[in-house]
Amino acid sequence: MNGSERPLVVTAGLLPVGFPCPRHVSSWHLVALFVQHRFPEESAVELTFDGETVRGGPDAREQFYDARGYGRPRDGDVEFDPVEAAHLLFRGDVSTLVDGRPDAPAGDTLDFRTLLTTDAVSEVAFFVYADLRKRGFYCSPVGDPGGGTDEAATRPSHHEFEVYPRGLGPWDESVAYRIRAVSERETVEASGLQALRDSTRAGAGTGAPVATLAVVDEESEVTYLEVGDPDLEGSTYPDLPAIDGTLLSDRVLVLDPPDSVYERGFYGQPLDPDGPLQLSLVEAAHLVDTGVLTLAGETSGPTDSQRVVERGRTVEGERFDRRLRVYSTLRTAGIVPKTGFKFGADFRTYADVTSVEDLGHSELLVRVLPADHTFDPRDLALDVRLAHGVRKRMGYALVDEDSVSWVSLQRLTP
Repeated sequence: MNGSERPLVVTAGLLPVGFPCPRHVSSWHLVALFVQHRFPEESAVELTFDGETVRGGPDAREQFYDARGYGRPRDGDVEFDPVEAAHLLFRGDVSTLVDGRPDAPAGDTLDFRTLLTTDAVSEVAFFVYADLRKRGFYCSPVGDPGGGTDEAATRPSHHEFEVYPRGLGPWDESVAYRIRAVSERETVEASGLQALRDSTRAGAGTGAPVATLAVVDEESEVTYLEVGDPDLEGSTYPDLPAIDGTLLSDRVLVLDPPDSVYERGFYGQPLDPDGPLQLSLVEAAHLVDTGVLTLAGETSGPTDSQRVVERGRTVEGERFDRRLRVYSTLRTAGIVPKTGFKFGADFRTYADVTSVEDLGHSELLVRVLPADHTFDPRDLALDVRLAHGVRKRMGYALVDEDSVSWVSLQRLTP
């Protein structure tokens, strides 16, 4: 390498480290140089872009669909989503596309750069598609009929893919992953995560695909997050005696607690081994509602339940009601929620508590959110990374007026 050349490093593995390139050359020109360097022989197959899809004849079907899983059959020909065509152009398997859009001059063509700058192709979707292909997967944009049929298909989403197990393709029945691609700068609705998860529940072939969120960062690297359901089955149903407590400013104090309240039920935190027990407001509200806790003091006016809840609302606002509903939901499922403050969460949970002395690790971190919450992918990545670092799964409790629904996330390597 001489002084006029420098090593090129392009993110997402699209160009190799050390590929020689002249100075003062645009990124798109670098891509074109690499394609020419790696694939000097141009394909004679002609593909035509109509503004929404890319079409090829029987030769293209044989070369790209039958042999390599690109596109879907259509009346003996083959039809590609534009992101698939962009990948073929990028690889140099096809040199150009005939521009068949109604307003295009006759004879015009599109190369990789110009196709990627049209509205038909999202660069976010392209980076995810290219990364999956590099990992050895065949994948199809969602909406693809699959199975090698010639039936008409609905228009595929530019941001979702079905990914087949390694060694299989769109002509097989098995799907390994259902992937939604987003930019780190997009927002993700909680309902969208649930819809992605629910889209895999019917299963496909030998097993249900894994719902996956693929986040493309500003350097075009892809992070995969598995979207699922937290395990909400526990076995902690302690038989507790009645107790009395005193409502303080933001907690309840039980002066002479039976050992079983903490040791078996894992309620509260002792001030010392044989001393009083302090309860959080959500713990106290739940124990009042279940008839275990009675508050000292007022005998007329608001009920004990109303007193604790009003105090909780004063301290936390409407967030308290959401947290109390989730806390009670978890306790009803036999799961013990404890504060998750040290982990930046609302709760950490224990599914099987027989004794505090034999307590294992908590399994789940829970953030309590309104059902219409919108996530920043950066926050999702932070939550999942932290949960993974402490050997837990990240769960989100989504609360509306009538119910609590759930979704969980964890890191995934396809």
